Amino acid sequence: MTASSASADSEAVRKFDPARAGEYQAQSRIALAGYDACHELSACMLAATIGTGGAAHILVAGAGGGAQEVLSAGALEPHWRFTAIDPSAPMLELATAQVLRAGLSERTTFRLALVSDLPAEPQFDGATLIGVLHHLPGREAKRAILADLALRLKPGAPLILAGNRFAYAEHPLLLKAWGERWRMHGASALEVEAKLGKILQGADPPHSESEVAQLLDEAGFEPPTFFFSSLFWAASLSRRTG
Repeated sequence: MTASSASADSEAVRKFDPARAGEYQAQSRIALAGYDACHELSACMLAATIGTGGAAHILVAGAGGGAQEVLSAGALEPHWRFTAIDPSAPMLELATAQVLRAGLSERTTFRLALVSDLPAEPQFDGATLIGVLHHLPGREAKRAILADLALRLKPGAPLILAGNRFAYAEHPLLLKAWGERWRMHGASALEVEAKLGKILQGADPPHSESEVAQLLDEAGFEPPTFFFSSLFWAASLSRRTG
């Protein structure tokens, strides 16, 4: 990991302190219309790629919060096991509690770690990186985490990548609709303004789906197949090359 990517990871971790972790599950379902559908379809795309009914080991990077990746895929495939990692202790604690409540703890290993902390060998049959990439400032940090994931996936293994993929200020209509989404859930005009201001200052998404595809290509993945979209958000599946 380069010094710049390590700094970017540290900055992202600081954003998810105990206060942010506590509100994450409710807020994420407002911010992303179709939160549950995205995770369910991600599990379906993994199963369609890996195959159903057999064993598989899935890496869930950035699992903190609701651990919905584990809940959705674990319910669909009873023989899959998971390594769930997150660099934020409060967020990982929330994820651990959710997985325990769902009865999936025996199939899930939790680690307070970055992807780069894991052994650099192709050991996983698939991976997810959901809601992470747009929190990493700068292009190099984004490319680095994708490259770190590629090193830990078996050749041909799928990666689910989901997150915001447009520059916010370049799409004012989508940004305005996002504000209306918050208003729909009871936020006042001042609260909407504050939330949008925080979003504009606090995240750095790729500027287009083409940039997402280029980042994946540089990191060692095949061209992505996009399968879910919601305002700024998009989810795709790509396979590790080789």
